Amino acid sequence: MSEALLKVEDLRTYFATEEGVVRAVDGISFEMRRGERRGVVGESGSGKSVTAMSIMGLIEPPAGDIVTGRIVFDGQNLLELSEDEMQSIRGGRIAMIFQDPMTALNPVYTIGDQLMETIVLHQKVSKAEAREIAIQALRDVQIPNAEHRLNDYPHQFSGGMRQRVMIAMGLSCSPDLLIADEPTTALDVTTQAQIMDLMLHLAEDRGTAVMLITHDLGVVAGFCDTVQVMYAGGIVESGTIDDIYHNPQHPYTWGLLGSMTRLDDATQHRLHSISGAPPSLIKLPEGCRFRPRCQFATDICRQVLPVLRPVGNAGQMAACHRSEELDLKALSVDGEVGAAASEVTS
Repeated sequence: MSEALLKVEDLRTYFATEEGVVRAVDGISFEMRRGERRGVVGESGSGKSVTAMSIMGLIEPPAGDIVTGRIVFDGQNLLELSEDEMQSIRGGRIAMIFQDPMTALNPVYTIGDQLMETIVLHQKVSKAEAREIAIQALRDVQIPNAEHRLNDYPHQFSGGMRQRVMIAMGLSCSPDLLIADEPTTALDVTTQAQIMDLMLHLAEDRGTAVMLITHDLGVVAGFCDTVQVMYAGGIVESGTIDDIYHNPQHPYTWGLLGSMTRLDDATQHRLHSISGAPPSLIKLPEGCRFRPRCQFATDICRQVLPVLRPVGNAGQMAACHRSEELDLKALSVDGEVGAAASEVTS
């Protein structure tokens, strides 16, 4: 990893509804470096996908609006570009694998038509050249008989094969950044493992930075270099895999790790769950947004919204007033949560 490829600064993306303004992403800042593989985790509604859609320029007014912030990609603020300028980057230098492989592909066009459209648009090649590139892209994702399958329609592919097509489409123009939004949704565990292994090798071979949005902390542990934990539209903790999994500094991160089970652990114990539910993004609680669900909350947590600040090891950051005074491992019940978390990456 070298210089910063993507810098997101104080990004706020809101949606207008009849009930009020939904603050889906509310003041997040982070950066990614070239070749970095970053996992973005958190419960549904935490702002993961909206962050990705904001980067891709897919938030459409008046319902949705990026009200403040900067998204700087390779030195260029994407929010200052026209739609035509953004289209030259979207799908080319920044690509996205959407959440549901069953519906992401257009059912009335062949796989070849959909692959070649992206290639012709961004690589300025002839249709014949685009066809050869598309065939090679299908071969790269291990689809057999690629030259024949190019003429098939999405319904002729299984879920796992459709996801391979989506990966081929995303990587066909050798993007600098690939955003993968729940790329293994609705796939069985064996196919999930194959898809993630394929993405890992292709990203390494091409030097592509990957933002992996997922609920699966096990997938993140095996794929990513860094982790970004989101809650209620904000980032509550970020750091390396080792930092987050072995030395979490935010109670929410600890709660996510404590809810995981390990199939290779012979010890039987009850999994720990996070009490309560995420807050409404229309009426957020005062102070820390995780405070209503946190057993360690104090008066300052009720009054002041914590900001991301350096904690633990160099580069690790957390938004918690009590991170320096709390020893989450010591406070876990019977050490069970600590044992589970410390072995995730082993």
